[in-house]
Amino acid sequence: MSDFEKKKLEMEFKKFTAQNFERPMDCRNLDQIRFYVSELCLKIEEYERKFNYVPTWAYALLAQYNMAHNSLLYRDFRKAYA
Repeated sequence: MSDFEKKKLEMEFKKFTAQNFERPMDCRNLDQIRFYVSELCLKIEEYERKFNYVPTWAYALLAQYNMAHNSLLYRDFRKAYA
């Protein structure tokens, strides 16, 4: 795969996430984050299957969602047991 094709795929992926996702730290509930994580995982799997290439920042975005998810879980845990 050429650099041009990789760049094109990255631009398409960024456009998809910009249109369909909220920033991880702007999410306010666990269900919202879970939805975004599942959609992002599906998109990553699609890119792996179709193009055998996934932009590295897509995994970084997934990690940010997981971090936000863990943060909300911890906050809810503290509320429940404080």
